[in-house]
Amino acid sequence: MAKGSIYSISISPERGQLKKEVVEAVVTQYGIENDGHAGEWGRQITCLNWGSVLKANMENNLQVGPGEFAENVLIEGLDLSHMVVGDRLKMGDDVILEVYQIGKEDHPGVVTRTLGITLLPYEGLFCKVVQGGTLKKGDPVKSFLFHN
Repeated sequence: MAKGSIYSISISPERGQLKKEVVEAVVTQYGIENDGHAGEWGRQITCLNWGSVLKANMENNLQVGPGEFAENVLIEGLDLSHMVVGDRLKMGDDVILEVYQIGKEDHPGVVTRTLGITLLPYEGLFCKVVQGGTLKKGDPVKSFLFHN
């Protein structure tokens, strides 16, 4: 089990938009309340490593912040690259997410058109909610790997 923390939480009312940072969010069985990706499917919440954003900023002379790669949760201090489908993240006191998909088809969306680069198709953890609760910026994040 490895540990990190929530750097930021971001939402948008519809899919295909950059997200705006919020200090706290309620997670239901369908995803984050008031986020366009919540619903009855596997890609309810998207997680990304804050270190990847910092690296992309440095390499591409950008100043991308929370939500601008269209992620819901930026996680710092935790290497997400070892996670596979089926692994889990526990966030805060109650929220448990299961990795449903890693990366996705890279079709030029709002992020690529706006920034010229994207991270989610390569590094994004698309998760489904196992257990809901409330998330706050700074909450602890623990990874549970179910593979060798």
